[in-house]
Amino acid sequence: MSFTETLPTINACLNGTSTLLLTAGFICIKTGKETAHRVCMVAAFSVSIIFLFFYVLHKWLVKGVHTSFLGEGLWREFYYAMLVSHIILAAIIVPLVLVTISYAIREKREKHRAWARWTFPIWYYVSVTGVLVYMFLYQWFQ
Repeated sequence: MSFTETLPTINACLNGTSTLLLTAGFICIKTGKETAHRVCMVAAFSVSIIFLFFYVLHKWLVKGVHTSFLGEGLWREFYYAMLVSHIILAAIIVPLVLVTISYAIREKREKHRAWARWTFPIWYYVSVTGVLVYMFLYQWFQ
């Protein structure tokens, strides 16, 4: 298997790792563990940056080759609804995360908290659906 062929799996693993870190960060803040929350969220952000690098690299290396979804019926409708929402929210999440993190870095807690209430569920959804898109394309419907 070539490097290009392994990139979707690497990206799915990075998305899965991000999901785990986001979950841990959420649990930490809900239980009052701010330092652990900060570590988890910085790690989730770092993993997401690495994911974005490998995602762009994969798109550049395959030069427009499209992986078709092979499922049929309701699975097809579900997949494309999920994919469209994933793509739209993936574009939106980048500035949301940057603003939310910038408030945290500047210790503007109330603004950070207000933005995080929107950013977290969208980031979580994008992370989870990223893994699901991979599973639909490369594992379940081959």
